[in-house]
Amino acid sequence: MRLRIQRTELPRNALILTDTPRPDCPQCEGDGGIEEDYGDNTTGEYAGTRWYPCTCWNQTRRWLLLPLPRRPLWSRRTTPAPDPWGPVGYSDEPPF
Repeated sequence: MRLRIQRTELPRNALILTDTPRPDCPQCEGDGGIEEDYGDNTTGEYAGTRWYPCTCWNQTRRWLLLPLPRRPLWSRRTTPAPDPWGPVGYSDEPPF
């Protein structure tokens, strides 16, 4: 099992610990699944792609590490004023 930290937004913002596919898997080659293109039976043209998950990982295996706080409503409505002096720490002057 290879674990990584991931941020999720649904149902609430949180950091989760999730499983990742094996990078040396001979079936999926580390992608976590196999894609299969299929065509329409009558015309034979491309109709879509099916994705089959590989057995080297379980995409539903995840653990909640830390729920993240929500932004207050008042901060979502206001936009910050532009800085009149430009980006912080930037200067045109040479360092000597």
